[in-house]
Amino acid sequence: MTNIFPPAPTVGTPMLPVRPSQETREFLALRRSANKACLGSPGPTPSQLDEIIAAATRVPDHRRLSPWKFIVFEGDARRQFGDAAAEVQRSEDPGLDAGAYTFTAGLLMRAPTVVAIISSPTEDGRTPVWEQELSVGAVCHNLLLAANAAGWAGCWLTEWISFSKGIDRLLGLAENERVAGFIYLGTATMNPQERARPETAQLITRWAP
Repeated sequence: MTNIFPPAPTVGTPMLPVRPSQETREFLALRRSANKACLGSPGPTPSQLDEIIAAATRVPDHRRLSPWKFIVFEGDARRQFGDAAAEVQRSEDPGLDAGAYTFTAGLLMRAPTVVAIISSPTEDGRTPVWEQELSVGAVCHNLLLAANAAGWAGCWLTEWISFSKGIDRLLGLAENERVAGFIYLGTATMNPQERARPETAQLITRWAP
């Protein structure tokens, strides 16, 4: 372990319910994903990534089902996956221009480290799958936050490889599993610009009987 984050306390340890922090408030208020075309080396090392993922799993998780899995792509595995994904694309959509398959082959080469986060719900008859999928989304965002806090830029992408049955088979997913997204991590080569944000006042209502 690299001690980027403090170790988790033992089960049953009393925890603080709140941690007021001006630095954290600024961090969240100014959070920004990196541009996928502006992620260079280095990325986190394997041990650093393990810590980032461990921190990312500290999300709401009803009944402690851990309805998520992580598939890490580093080094030449990124290229190997891209080549295999291009073959899947040829079989699923053979009418595309050759350039589309070349582009697919290079998808994961856009960052030195890529993590596929997999929704893997448990059909326990008590916990709605939708609720478990929301937990997976929380993990995706938390992974971005943890990576940013540890010094790496990143972005969460889906693209067609998140919705292809052929890619699901390539990744070895079970029938009830699906890709929540690919998290691209690296060192920003250019500062992202602020983008338009929603006017939250227009999205908020306060219920009254």
